[in-house]
Amino acid sequence: MNPVITDIEQEEKLHQVDFIIGYLKAGDEETIVSYLEQLHAAEIASLLESLPPDLRQQLWQLLPQNLEGETLTYLGDEARNSIIGEMEHHEVVAATESMDVEDLAEVMEELPEDVSEAVLKSLDEDRRRRLENTLSFAEDSAGRLMSTDVISVRKDVSLAVVLRYLRRLKPLPHHTDALMVIDENGTYLGKLSLAITVTENPDAQVADVMQAGADSVHADADEDDVALLFERRDLISVAVVDEQNKLLGRITVDNVVDIILAKADKALLASGGLVEDEDLFAAVVPSAKRRAIWLGINLITVFMAAWVIGRFELVLDKFVALAILMPVVASMGGIAGSQTLTLTIRGLALGQVSSSNLRWLGNKELSVGLLNGFAWAMVVAIVTYFWFQDAGIALIIAAAMMLNLIAAAFSGVLIPVVLSKMGIDPALSGAVVLTTVTDIVGFLSFLGLATLFLL
Repeated sequence: MNPVITDIEQEEKLHQVDFIIGYLKAGDEETIVSYLEQLHAAEIASLLESLPPDLRQQLWQLLPQNLEGETLTYLGDEARNSIIGEMEHHEVVAATESMDVEDLAEVMEELPEDVSEAVLKSLDEDRRRRLENTLSFAEDSAGRLMSTDVISVRKDVSLAVVLRYLRRLKPLPHHTDALMVIDENGTYLGKLSLAITVTENPDAQVADVMQAGADSVHADADEDDVALLFERRDLISVAVVDEQNKLLGRITVDNVVDIILAKADKALLASGGLVEDEDLFAAVVPSAKRRAIWLGINLITVFMAAWVIGRFELVLDKFVALAILMPVVASMGGIAGSQTLTLTIRGLALGQVSSSNLRWLGNKELSVGLLNGFAWAMVVAIVTYFWFQDAGIALIIAAAMMLNLIAAAFSGVLIPVVLSKMGIDPALSGAVVLTTVTDIVGFLSFLGLATLFLL
């Protein structure tokens, strides 16, 4: 479950930023170091991302070395690259020594080739082998996400043997809720709950109390599918297997929470035409280039709508009321369409929309568009009549609004589905396409009907 950020927590975060900036400017390094030692690595990463580049580098230089590796794993790509870019090779190597293999794999892909080679040379044989194995899987796959730090037991031993084995292993890996059960060939058979391990008769065999055939995911599975599995099955951990069903590792709920938060962040940024992990204090020129693309696309769509309006100069010159009322039709269509668009994108992300239920969804949204279109068309018609004392314009805007809300509902379902099938993220481009459709349909229907019946 995503944490709820309260007003008090927001105030504390702002207080932390003000506190750090104040002491950095004052040069009180001792106080800053003492303060950083009390924070979690995720909080330090958030502080670093909240600082302009020069202050960010100052704070990083004061960070205790034992916190550097874990802090790097919590930073967004751009912020992390801005810090690593200022570090010496030996400093990067030292920072990565304490990283888990799966975190190190993520960082390695962002490092310059000479730095990554230096990091590889510093690893012992076991860590290098595990890292190379992790990097062999596709990005955003279960194999890249999994941890190989997993405890497995055989099904033909007693719980007493398992308990003795666990005592020798302490401490257990984080988020160990169950042990993975395998056969003599390493084939995954199921899970043995820790709760059962410590409460059942020690003489019981693992095979008798294990959860046979417990959920597992293939190493090549997409991380979004893994997140859905955790959500639907309320899992804490899941086994990762290869094509022969051999146990490779496990994925835990903390990894899945990271995926969900990253997706939410991506969707929020995409709605503004921004890229994932964009640094709040990134350099001006790269930021301007990224945003210029979507500003240019938006400009094209605006000119398309303006061209439609230009086709009706005659009727606009004769009826000033039409120019005043045009934004009403387009705006109502845009809002109605964005509501449908948001629901459809969410349904696609959750795997709830498919070809078999798409018609039902479309019919439902069209019905909603008809109902809302009729209700608000009547309201707008009445307001228009009393404003301009013209029944013809009132009826025309009512009809145009009906048409635009129906088009908005249809487009809100169709656009994200089509974009998704084309391999384009609908969260990134769906709103731009939808706005273009509702603007053009709104202006075309309103001014077109006015031309037909008023001239």
